[in-house]
Amino acid sequence: MKLKLTTLALGAFMAAGPVMADLVFPSMSYRTGPFAAGGIPFADGYADYFTLLNERDGGIGGETILVPECETGYNTEKGVECYESLKSQNPLVLQPLSTGITYQIIPKAIVDDIPIHTMGYGRTSAANGNVFSHVFNYPANYWDGASGVVNYLLETNDGNIEGKKIALVYHNSAYGKEPIRTLEELGKKYGYELLLLPVDSPGQEQKSQWLQIRRDKPDYVVMWGWGVMNQVAIQEAANIRFPMENFIGVWWAGAQHDVLPAGDAANGYKAITFHAVGKDFPVFDDIQKFVVDAGKAAGNGDQIGTVLYNRGVYAAMLAAEAARDAQEANGVAQITSGMMRDAMENLVITEERMAELGMPNFGPAFSVSCKNHGGDGMVGVAQWDASAKTWSLVSEFKQSDREVIGALVEEDSAAFAAENNIEPQCN
Repeated sequence: MKLKLTTLALGAFMAAGPVMADLVFPSMSYRTGPFAAGGIPFADGYADYFTLLNERDGGIGGETILVPECETGYNTEKGVECYESLKSQNPLVLQPLSTGITYQIIPKAIVDDIPIHTMGYGRTSAANGNVFSHVFNYPANYWDGASGVVNYLLETNDGNIEGKKIALVYHNSAYGKEPIRTLEELGKKYGYELLLLPVDSPGQEQKSQWLQIRRDKPDYVVMWGWGVMNQVAIQEAANIRFPMENFIGVWWAGAQHDVLPAGDAANGYKAITFHAVGKDFPVFDDIQKFVVDAGKAAGNGDQIGTVLYNRGVYAAMLAAEAARDAQEANGVAQITSGMMRDAMENLVITEERMAELGMPNFGPAFSVSCKNHGGDGMVGVAQWDASAKTWSLVSEFKQSDREVIGALVEEDSAAFAAENNIEPQCN
């Protein structure tokens, strides 16, 4: 049973009439455009996991899985067009893979009763399910990530970073500015100094920022970058001989294509993460056997174990587990998006279950509730070994600062609720 994957011709796919598919998990991909290097492995991992379930297990609960793919090019306007096209296919959940697209479709998803999963991106305050009924950003969000960086610095400095100087090199956009408020609040708590260094898109010109870093001599540099900005920043850090082990990126600045261009100079660079790295997991053996070797991979089959392929697999696994829960809770195999939303709101991922899925310790155990759509906010740190060309975890998943982040989430979501006349969703 082969996964029915549509990559480019969604228009023809739609024109052919209603697709009699049981469980629809669309892929809002970006295989083209300036960020394709990150979009391709994620889309491959997402599709390949569902192919595995079809080929090995006969789908989910005996129902075949369909993954229509709509190319957004990481463009907000195209992403909204994809949303409008895909919603007629009765999708169970949408993963827009773009903060800009996410903001545009949040109101639509509520009306259409389609849950959105924005894993590690999107509107951070959507973690408050009391306001954002149809948006989920488990297992961690950007503010968890900022706290995860500080946790790691505390861990490596005997719990004391008072007087330290931290420079934030960030994409000069809403995305890049996400960690600023959290880092400022944590700076008040722990006594470090924060330097803000914006980089205009696309990020190819960073000479002035790194000259300032050489002059000001921060103890650590944190990067909230994307695309070519990451590669340029790592090279510029090497050029001024900034200690790479003191350079930490967000999880969208911690994939293979971010570090490989710098060669040996990238050795020791670090990035936060909310899932495991590498390919030493039984699930990948099954993907190799049932998907890649069978000639049914979404791509060339050479991305298994890379950071963003793993992230795509993880996203698909979490969606599949919620679908299983929805089937069990409702006593039917052909579930609706409303049933899926309810299951996502009650999702519990245990280490025992991950081991059963062939993904032991792949991510932290977490749970979701009506008031908490963001999970437990556990963040780890990975480090790049340039000689072995591998990432490895150097700090296990640890709890983010719930006191600081909780207050920020409450403040931002309350403002959104007031602007949109949203009443509390939870009892």
